[in-house]
Amino acid sequence: MTMKAWTLAARPKGTPMPNDFALVERDLPALNEGEVRVANCWLSVDPYMRGRMNDTKSYVPPFALGEPMQGGAIGEVVESRADGIAVGTTVSHMAGWRDEAVLPAAHVQPLPDLGVDPQAYLGQFGMPGMTAYYGLLQVAEAKPGDTVFVSAAAGAVGSTVVQIAKAKGMTVIGSAGGAEKCEWVRSLGADAMIDYKAGQSVVEALGEAAPDGIDVYFDNVGGDHLDAALAHAKLNARFAICGMIDVYNDAKPTSLKYLARLIGNRVRIQGFIVSDFKDQAGFHRDMAAMLKDGRLQREETVFEGLDKTPEAFLALFTGGNKGKMLVKL
Repeated sequence: MTMKAWTLAARPKGTPMPNDFALVERDLPALNEGEVRVANCWLSVDPYMRGRMNDTKSYVPPFALGEPMQGGAIGEVVESRADGIAVGTTVSHMAGWRDEAVLPAAHVQPLPDLGVDPQAYLGQFGMPGMTAYYGLLQVAEAKPGDTVFVSAAAGAVGSTVVQIAKAKGMTVIGSAGGAEKCEWVRSLGADAMIDYKAGQSVVEALGEAAPDGIDVYFDNVGGDHLDAALAHAKLNARFAICGMIDVYNDAKPTSLKYLARLIGNRVRIQGFIVSDFKDQAGFHRDMAAMLKDGRLQREETVFEGLDKTPEAFLALFTGGNKGKMLVKL
């Protein structure tokens, strides 16, 4: 029995290229006691995966050259030697970038029954949703009445931040590239939008959108967006630093030319990783309530077929997604 899997053929220099990836066929091992075989239905590609392509020490080990890559996936158990996980169970796991996987039962999680499509557990009800939820409410300690600035507001994380913030009684300013994306984020509830492709500097546009400043910045971008947030931070503003896609493919430093405002305005900047937070039951409960009340919308950009996985991943860096980027097998 075999699987097809994407491997990293070479470590990218700058923006990854298609020939940095290779699709290989590998034998699947026979199941040991306590293991399951999963046929994947949905794969997730996410910006953080770019960091794993570098041979550097980080919060997660780098991808090994020539070995199957990993990422979030949803699949169906098609063979089981594990107590409590029956054939036919739909599960989430981290053996993505491939069509099938053999895994210990402890490495798969049966999906809770919240009345949403299975792929939602790769988006709003999975890692991106948890990132948005805990980053906004716990890291940034956002509260009703706050003015929140969200970069990459049309992405999987950013669009969820926008909706949670509105559901919790906040004023939201988002940033996205292009009029269509900005209009879509407005439809999610954003009070104002900045089109960073429109020619006006982000710092100037944010000053117009938030003349009294911002209380919270949820950062997915870094670069000029982080500069703008620092320039317009109120006293005791809180920044949750989720990602910096602006510099993932480039070694250029974030300019931080307004960094001195940290001092007088007592701005708190905190980076975080979603795995810091373990209360998935509370997260699912609150998100399900918002969905039931009509305060959450879900958008997906879907590429069809395992062979499209690198293409879907690379599109993340050119603004090719609205909402969650997924690959459907």
